[in-house]
Amino acid sequence: MPLELKRPLVIFDLETTGVNVSHDRIIDLYLIKSMPDGSETHYAKRLNPGIPIPADSSAIHGIFDKDVVDCPSFKDIAHELSQFIGDADFAGFNSNRFDFPLLVEEFYRADIDFQTEKRKFIDAQRIFHTKEPRNLAAAYRFYCDSELVNAHSAEADTVATWEIIKAQIERYDDLTPTVDFLHAFSGQNEFVDLAGRIKRNKKGEPCFAFGKHRGKPVSDVFKTEPSYFEWMMNGDFPENTKRVITRLMLQLKTKI
Repeated sequence: MPLELKRPLVIFDLETTGVNVSHDRIIDLYLIKSMPDGSETHYAKRLNPGIPIPADSSAIHGIFDKDVVDCPSFKDIAHELSQFIGDADFAGFNSNRFDFPLLVEEFYRADIDFQTEKRKFIDAQRIFHTKEPRNLAAAYRFYCDSELVNAHSAEADTVATWEIIKAQIERYDDLTPTVDFLHAFSGQNEFVDLAGRIKRNKKGEPCFAFGKHRGKPVSDVFKTEPSYFEWMMNGDFPENTKRVITRLMLQLKTKI
C-alpha cells in the first residue's frame, strides 16, 4: 500500500566535507519532494563549502575542491531551498542523526531560523536496522532486488532511499503507512534535540543522554549545577542543541 501523506515529504541526502555536525559543510544535496497527490519535484545543488574538502571525504564521494570552485555557497541558495522545503516532513537514510541536523546547522549559519519542532522524520536506516540490520547498499539489494550504482552520490542515495522506504511499507504489514507512525518508528520522538544529546525519559522529561549527567533531568542539573549550562553553551555542541537547552533554561527560570 502507498505511504499516506497529509503534507509534503522531502526525501534527501547530503554529501559533506566530513561528519562533524557543528563544523562540516554540505557540498552536494539532492531532494525529492513528494506531494499528497502523488506528484514529485526534484531539487539538486552542488555547493562550495567555503572550506577545503578533506582527501578522505573526497575519496568517498568523489568531489574535490576543483569541482566546487564556481559553485554557490549554501547561504546563496538558503532562501530558495527553504521555500522549496516549505512545511514538509523529512525522510532519509541515517538522516535523523546526521543529515538533518547538519542541514539545520547550515540554515542557522545562513541566518534562517529553520523550524524543526512540528516536522516528522522518517529514517529508513532505523527501520532497516530494526528489521534487517545492514547498510544502504545492502538495504537497496534486499528491498529492491537491485545493486546500488554510483553510491555516495547525493542523487543516487536519495533515489535509493525513497525506493527503500516504499518497499519497506510494502514488505512489512506492521508498518502503518503514515508519516506519524514511521516518524515514531524511526525513534525521533524520544529526542528533544536533533543531535540526540537531550532525550525524554518515560515521564517525558528532557534528560541528558551523554556525559556525567546521563539520564538526569536537565532541569535538575541546571538547578544544582548552573555552570553546566554555560559549559555547554561555550562547548562544541550543535547550534540546535544550544537552542534547545536555552529554551529549557528559560522555562526553568520562569518556574523559579
